[in-house]
Amino acid sequence: MNKTVVFDFREIDSLEAFYQQFQQQFSLPKWFGHNLDALWDVITGEIELPVTLVFSHLKLPQRTQFSAIIDLMNEAETELDEAFIFLIDITNNENDASRTTC
Repeated sequence: MNKTVVFDFREIDSLEAFYQQFQQQFSLPKWFGHNLDALWDVITGEIELPVTLVFSHLKLPQRTQFSAIIDLMNEAETELDEAFIFLIDITNNENDASRTTC
């Protein structure tokens, strides 16, 4: 069964906050490194698949701040085929949201 995990970017304002939420959502141990290498390792070898990750309420300026993580998620989606799905809900402002697959 495909699990869906949503990251609400109204509550995530920094890379550290993202990594903390990722660690919590997937019940990762305290030694989980808060960096791209550790993130790749757990996505491709530690977390239970299949899974869909959704970045919700991601404002356009945040796309720059989180671009390396977004790139990693896209690469994982390609690498893991249908076992890993990555979606972004881009919010241009509070009243305008569009769902896109990246």
